[in-house]
Amino acid sequence: MRVAVVAEFYPRRHDPVLGIWAHRQALAARDAGAEVSVFVLHRLVPPKRDLAAALALARQPRHTQLDGLDVRYVRYVSPPRARSYAHWGAWAAPALRRAFGQAAPFDLVHAHNAVPAGDAALRTGSGLPLVVSVHGGDVLWTSSRVAAGREAVERVFGRSALVLANSAGIERLAREHGARDTRVVHLGTDVPPASSAADAPPLIVTVGHLVARKRHADVLEALAELPGVRYLVIGDGPQRRPLERIAVALRVSDRVEFAGQLAHHAAMARARAASCFVMPSTEEAFGVAYIEAMAAGIPAVGCAGEPGPEEIAAAGDGIVLVAPRSPSALAECLRALLADRGRRVELGAAARATVEREFSWRHCGEQTLRAYAEALR
Repeated sequence: MRVAVVAEFYPRRHDPVLGIWAHRQALAARDAGAEVSVFVLHRLVPPKRDLAAALALARQPRHTQLDGLDVRYVRYVSPPRARSYAHWGAWAAPALRRAFGQAAPFDLVHAHNAVPAGDAALRTGSGLPLVVSVHGGDVLWTSSRVAAGREAVERVFGRSALVLANSAGIERLAREHGARDTRVVHLGTDVPPASSAADAPPLIVTVGHLVARKRHADVLEALAELPGVRYLVIGDGPQRRPLERIAVALRVSDRVEFAGQLAHHAAMARARAASCFVMPSTEEAFGVAYIEAMAAGIPAVGCAGEPGPEEIAAAGDGIVLVAPRSPSALAECLRALLADRGRRVELGAAARATVEREFSWRHCGEQTLRAYAEALR
């Protein structure tokens, strides 16, 4: 079958890790037997008045090959996000319609997120069955915090042949937002050789965008209660400067490294030197970063009550859940893990087994292909 993948978040020349999960799922579907082409909604307006960002967006090639996949960057413009995000699909649809017309015919469209990708795909008028993957944003953010967002999400869900959720919690929310036929399809990861992290001094790591909901500040507060422990922060974002100031105020800046955004392979290589992965984030729909750490035999720490970490924990051992928004609970958990090498080794081995069984890219590709077949029926 021929599949058109449409995504807003996808790797670009100036940001090779953006939406890497969408690219890896497309590769997994291809490896499982689908013929996949990718159409990236490439908005030419940077989020701020930033000439360098504008030039980077403009210099992105319109058509390229990524790991053997045919990828077209569909250029469009739209008003600012704060006022019009729910309607970006309408702004992108004319360019997407032209891009579809220049490609060979497809059997179905797979959009990552209802807004704007799913909405844009529907507005092309292709008449093809639409599969929408929900990664959390549609039901945790767009529907409640964007003007006209709920109406846009529900309209797309209602017209989709199938809605794929990255966890059971997100599937329930998708149904509450009008999705009729739903499936859970977990994203995956590679399983590298087991980590051989050193114990002295102990190192904890977080890999993720530096935004408030990832709760890096909670880790910094916990670190203040853990003498001798180092903290590696991989990623970048609007919270970097505030987090650096918090580290100084807590007198832990000499034990914290803000490594910035790294290429995916480099980020994984550095993270695998850690004793524990910690990300006490909220509104966490799934969390590929947890399973990437677990695949390397590194125990992960997430928050109880969050859809993604709860689902990963239900699949098998290797992740420990703590109370959300509680630096003291986080410190207590990390103190116990870092003091007990035997427990960490046991958890690390269980983590790898959980990922190999439930969260491989091969498994994701097979599930995705089955979902396509269901949508076509």
